This record gives sequence, structure tokens and C-alpha cells, in this order.
Amino acid sequence: MSPLVITLIILAVIVAIFVALYFVGSKMQKKQMDQKQQLLDAAQPASMLIIDKKMMKLKDAGLPKTVMEQTPKRYQNAKMPIVKVKIGPQIMNLICDDGIFDDLPTKGEVKAMVSGIYIVGVKSIRGKKKVTEEEPKKKGFAAKLRKKQREIQKEYEQEEKAKAAEKAAKAEQKAKKEKAKKITQ
Repeated sequence: MSPLVITLIILAVIVAIFVALYFVGSKMQKKQMDQKQQLLDAAQPASMLIIDKKMMKLKDAGLPKTVMEQTPKRYQNAKMPIVKVKIGPQIMNLICDDGIFDDLPTKGEVKAMVSGIYIVGVKSIRGKKKVTEEEPKKKGFAAKLRKKQREIQKEYEQEEKAKAAEKAAKAEQKAKKEKAKKITQ
């Protein structure tokens, strides 16, 4: 076999892999958006005092046993944003969304949207707000990747909403045309 044929075969395989990854990735992204929407729908407001917040491994976080049994093994060693809070008289550990983890004040009271053991969003922060003029910490590689992923996810959601609105507008125009046809006949 000539080197040209081998190169073409390798390029064809690489292109096929990228195409497969694109379709699998888009399907997983839609699934993730649906799951996030379900979390937001089930969220309830709760007033809580934040005692401590850390990025720690899921197995070291002190979460309930059932949570650890339901979590896949590969995620049990991954570092997650864990927040130790006091809700009423009860102290518990909750998992926090990456996007709001940095905004949460330690030893401060907040009103947050909670879905199960997952803090989805923060409505209001009571008391002292975090001073942003402090010297910023150097962000690690993983933190930069998470930030970039959140930005891309927001752009994708906006594009999906725009596509849905455009589709609805086209359907409405088509319905008007059909109605006008029926009237003239």
C-alpha cells in the first residue's frame, strides 16, 4: 500500500471519530439541559446560614449513604463544591452549583433555591457582602475549564431558545397563509 492510501484511510477514520463525537456530544448536552430544567422546576426557596464551603471529594463530604450509593464510582473521587449549611436547627452538607459557589459568603445568611441536596441558585445575600477588591486568587486549570464550559453552555441555551422562537414564528406564518388560502377558496 502506498503512503497516500494509508494517510487517506487515517484521515477518514479521524473524520468519522469527530463526526461521532459531535453527535454524541450534542445529544448529551440536550440531556444535560433537560436535567437542569427538571432541577430548576423542583427547586424550593430556603433560608440558610452558610458555615463553610470547600471543594472536596464526594466520598469525603459526609453526604448521606444513599447519595453515595447512587453516584457512579468515577464521580466519587471527583472534587465537588460542598457547602456546610444550617437550615433551621439542622446542620447538613449540600452540593452547590459551580456557577454560584464563588458568590456564596462564608458565615453569612442567604436565601437560596434548593432542589434536594443541590443548591441551584441564590436569591439574596444577607449581611456583609464579599469584598471584590481583594487580591484575586490564581484560578486552577479545572476552574478555568468550568468557567469556559458555563459560558459555552449559556451561549448554547440562548441559541436553542432563538431556534425555538424562529420555528414558532415560521409555524405561525404558515398557519396564517393556510388560513388565508382557505378564506379565498
